[in-house]
Order: sequence, then C-alpha cells, then structure tokens
Amino acid sequence: MNFLHQICGMFKKLKEKWQVSWLQFALIFSTFALGGSCCSYISKFILSLTPIEKGTEYVFIYIILVTLLWPVCVLCISIPFGQFSFFRSYLKRIWVKISGKSPQKIN
Repeated sequence: MNFLHQICGMFKKLKEKWQVSWLQFALIFSTFALGGSCCSYISKFILSLTPIEKGTEYVFIYIILVTLLWPVCVLCISIPFGQFSFFRSYLKRIWVKISGKSPQKIN
C-alpha cells in the first residue's frame, strides 16, 4: 500500500509542477507512453532492414536511433492528443539543458 501511495504522490507532484489538470496529465502521460513505444517499434523495424545482428553494434545503433526518433514520435503523437504545445515547450527545455544554450536563443 505504501508503494501505491508513493506513486500517487509522484503523479500529484508532476501534475503540480506542470500546472495541468488531471485530464491533461493523463493525456501527457499517455503521450509519453505511446511515443516511447512507437519509437522503440520504429527503431527495431529500421534495424530489421539492416544486416546487423544483435550484439554490441546493434545495441549501440538502437540507442542512437531511439535518441533521435523519440522527440519526433512524441511530437507526432502529441498532436491528436492536443498536447503539442506542452511537448514543444518540454523538448525546448530539454534541449536548453543538454546544449547549455540560453532559452532566449531557441525559438
């Protein structure tokens, strides 16, 4: 029961941090889940078209593909869920943190 309480608390903190309603939170969470699954499926499909067999090289290329495809998948899935503006802003914040550029330069 304690674990369930912790999960609910985590969701409540995220909802408050993002300043969204519970419905929007559910849509955002669903977009993350579907975007990640779609990204994984597409990456595996692309790799199946190559002669690369599973091993170190396969894993390395898979990680690169997932890293590159994830933002695209999440943005595409966010459109029908009505969460495009949230994810555009979210990805901009991630880019600022990764690149070290100031937020004013990214529009």
